[in-house]
Amino acid sequence: MGRRETRENAMKLLYQIQIQKDDIQEQIGRFIEENGIISDSDKEYLLDVVNGVLEKSAELDELISRHAKDWSVQRMPKVDLAIMRLSCYEMKYRDDIPINVSINEAVELAKKYSGDQSKSFVNGVLGKIYTEIKGDHENAPEE
Repeated sequence: MGRRETRENAMKLLYQIQIQKDDIQEQIGRFIEENGIISDSDKEYLLDVVNGVLEKSAELDELISRHAKDWSVQRMPKVDLAIMRLSCYEMKYRDDIPINVSINEAVELAKKYSGDQSKSFVNGVLGKIYTEIKGDHENAPEE
C-alpha cells in the first residue's frame, strides 16, 4: 500500500473517531477490513500512530494549542486537527520518519482534504512545533 496511502488512511480513521462515538477498537478493526489493509507493515504503522495519537491526545492538543495563535483545538476544523495530531505524533514518537517528511505529508493532506487556508495554517503550526521539538532534542542530556 505504501506509507503515504497508509498515512492518509490513518488520518481518515483519526477524523472518523472524532466524529463517531462508536467503540474505538471496533471502528479501527472495521476500518482496516473495509479499506483492505492487509500488509503487516501497513497495519503496524496504522495501529501505532492511531493508538499513539489517541493515547497522547491531551499532550498533542496542548502542543498544537501552544503554537496555533488565537486558535483552540475545539475551534479548529476536525480534519486539520486530525492531520496535525498525526504529524505531531510522528515528529515526537516515530524516529523512522524524518520530520520534514511528516510536515510535507501533512501539508499535502491539508491541500487534499481541507480548505484553501488550511495548508498554510497546518504548515505554520507544524513548523513552530518542529522548532520546539528540535530544541528539546538538542538540549536533552546525553545518555
